[in-house]
Amino acid sequence: MTEETLPAAAEADTADAGDAGYRKALKSRHITMIAIGGAIGTGLFLGAGGRLAQAGPALAIVYAVCGLFAFFVVRSLGELILHRPSSGAFVSYAREFMGEKGAYVAGWMHFLNWSTTGIADITAIALYAHFWSFFTPIPQWVLALIALAVVLSLNLVSVRLFGEMEFWFSIVKVAALVLFLIVGIVLLVTQHPIDGHVPGPQLISDHGGVFPAGILPMILIVQGVVFAYASCELVGVAAGETENPKKIVPKAINSIMWRIAVFYVGSVVLLAMLLPWDAYSADQSPFVTVLAKLGVPGADSIMNLVVLTAALSSLNSGLYSTGRILRSMSLAGSAPKFTGVMNRNQVPYGGILLTSSVCVVGVGLNYVVPKDAFEIVLNFAAVGILGTWAIIVLSHLLFVRKAQRGEATRPRFRLPFSPYTEIATLAFLAAVVVLMGFDKTGRITLMALPVIVVALVAGWFVVRKRIDMSAFDKAEAS
Repeated sequence: MTEETLPAAAEADTADAGDAGYRKALKSRHITMIAIGGAIGTGLFLGAGGRLAQAGPALAIVYAVCGLFAFFVVRSLGELILHRPSSGAFVSYAREFMGEKGAYVAGWMHFLNWSTTGIADITAIALYAHFWSFFTPIPQWVLALIALAVVLSLNLVSVRLFGEMEFWFSIVKVAALVLFLIVGIVLLVTQHPIDGHVPGPQLISDHGGVFPAGILPMILIVQGVVFAYASCELVGVAAGETENPKKIVPKAINSIMWRIAVFYVGSVVLLAMLLPWDAYSADQSPFVTVLAKLGVPGADSIMNLVVLTAALSSLNSGLYSTGRILRSMSLAGSAPKFTGVMNRNQVPYGGILLTSSVCVVGVGLNYVVPKDAFEIVLNFAAVGILGTWAIIVLSHLLFVRKAQRGEATRPRFRLPFSPYTEIATLAFLAAVVVLMGFDKTGRITLMALPVIVVALVAGWFVVRKRIDMSAFDKAEAS
């Protein structure tokens, strides 16, 4: 019997007890903008400048390749969502296809990613705020604490408010990019000089071509570019609190691919044709570089506001997603019991507060080592991102094998060319880990990896006696 002819009754429909009690308050526009916002962050607004200066126009190729594999990850997650929508997302799917050990690893790697990313976010917010003289007298750690308190408070109110915040944060990011693309295209078409350079493809060909620094720099920046797409999996978590996810999610996920092509690849190609690649630097957003050389007043302030919004968006999403993931884990016993508690607005505040408590440690880092706080936490976030993505792909691969055995039905919305796509994606993620060894901060990440593994193993021995799947068995039976 094939997957297509399998009776509906035979389809795997393992319920997640962690889904009980949520309000389906997120609308189509929220999910669409969460999907877009997850694919657009400070990695583009700020990181593109330094990477252009390092690898030249070849950066567009790196964004395209990394974006393709990021799309494979989120498309894998999308198929699992249509199989069974869950607010536990990849933790719930890891539990179904890999057992509670898989769910435990998936959940805590996600927590590691977003709790440390939250520290990076509040650090970035404080740094961006210091750009304006009004905030300069305020200590960096105080600004970080204020940012955390504001976003935490709003996140605890309701899922609808989270959706609204993320919707408008994404609107700001998309509007800024679209406006820049329009300005850039007009400059390109009219051949308006910028800092003595006439825009056009000749700025690429006359300055060393696509690979002005060779192939090696292009390869080495892959491990940094991957993290520019680190929020794209959040659409899976939001699906559990969405009306009609089986209709909304496919459209949102499919839109990610062309947005990556336009916003990332298109932006880099345009930037390379507006100014020579060596005119950009890591110290300034490439968009600010172009606008400043055009003499646009307040360009730096406008872009600083945009990257500030991107950091707030990331912090908002991190608190939201870890709260839902930890609740799913707590009901199985692999996370502290208090992380499963919800308030009267159906918000799992226990998990959100746990993530925020780690971010408070980040406030301390901003007090003790304000210059190094950002880089320190990004190393740990990197491991969490790769681990989360790998578990999503592995869960999908096991789901496909289960379908091939006639034990489940794959939805029509599928990851193409499975299982080869999953294998290629896992190989790519492994290659990113290897590439970290060639980067100074990446080597610090690899040094931290054994510590993280030991912590996960030790944690499992602590919680394994508390594992209780009865709640999930009841949910499945109902």
